[in-house]
Amino acid sequence: MLERTVVDTTHLPPAERFGMWLDLVARTSAPLRVRTDHAHDFPARAEFIPLGPIQVVRYRYPSMDAVRTERLARRTEVDYFLLALTLGGTGVSGQGGRRSVLLPREFTFYDGSRPHEVSHHGEDGDSPAGSVVALIPHGVLPLSPDRLAPLMAGRMSGSEGVGALLAQYLTQIAEHPEQYHAADADRLGTVGLDLASTMLGRHLVAEDAVPREVRHRALLTQVRGYVQRHLGDGTLTPQAVADAHHVSLRTLHRLFESEETTLASYVRDLRLQRCRRDLADPMLAHLPVQTIGARWGFRDKAHFSRAFRTAYDVTPQAWREQARIVNSTASVVNPEPEY
Repeated sequence: MLERTVVDTTHLPPAERFGMWLDLVARTSAPLRVRTDHAHDFPARAEFIPLGPIQVVRYRYPSMDAVRTERLARRTEVDYFLLALTLGGTGVSGQGGRRSVLLPREFTFYDGSRPHEVSHHGEDGDSPAGSVVALIPHGVLPLSPDRLAPLMAGRMSGSEGVGALLAQYLTQIAEHPEQYHAADADRLGTVGLDLASTMLGRHLVAEDAVPREVRHRALLTQVRGYVQRHLGDGTLTPQAVADAHHVSLRTLHRLFESEETTLASYVRDLRLQRCRRDLADPMLAHLPVQTIGARWGFRDKAHFSRAFRTAYDVTPQAWREQARIVNSTASVVNPEPEY
């Protein structure tokens, strides 16, 4: 699984928890001065996940207010941008004379090398607040601090467009790091960086400032996610995908040229993989073969059979029978224990 460092104050007595949290904050890349009404008992948790060029941090803590002073900002060895997604509670961010109130599923963005203020309060006085933060070194983001200044302490939606995709991506990794291999960390970080760069560029109304290859990879990630969510839709055509992403059909086809495949082939292969998996699932043995094909977009029985046989050199029915025999053999070799 991905490398992860967890700091959990609940392992300490209540009176020592806030002190542990202050020590943690002092050691981060952007230390802050923190004030809270819960200093007597501060149950908090932070999970740090390094992903190559960026770091993702998932926080859960009681209500608190924090400030990064000019003096603290000068102490930073590496300058970071922070892109924070509010998960629970209400946040407030302030930097460069701008101030925003943040609701759940909203991003804010600020420069850790400059003074700023951050507050995060639970829904009521005792409920915890939560967030996912991406720490992005200045040098890896293809936009300069001055260019990004208009976005500091602003609000950006995490519920629509690229923001929704980025929010889902960061949250999924932060909540389920065990689902990914450590060897994939760099690649996962690059995808997250591309999505963040694209979202920021669009909010600047200056997407052209983002390198073409970054925009290309971000769009490809969006298209793949869209296809996977709509595999069972019989109207999932290249034109429908292009329309959903506000690009031309030609742009969409060129997007997949670098992948050495076509969109149609990508959709077909994914559908066949889902069918192959479901046909081998004993829990779905009661479903007719064609029902499984139809649920993944193969409305025509003959077409489904031909496509499956071409891909796997076996008919769907024969594959299901092979899987049934394998499953039966496995049950005999590993019988259920008797009680």
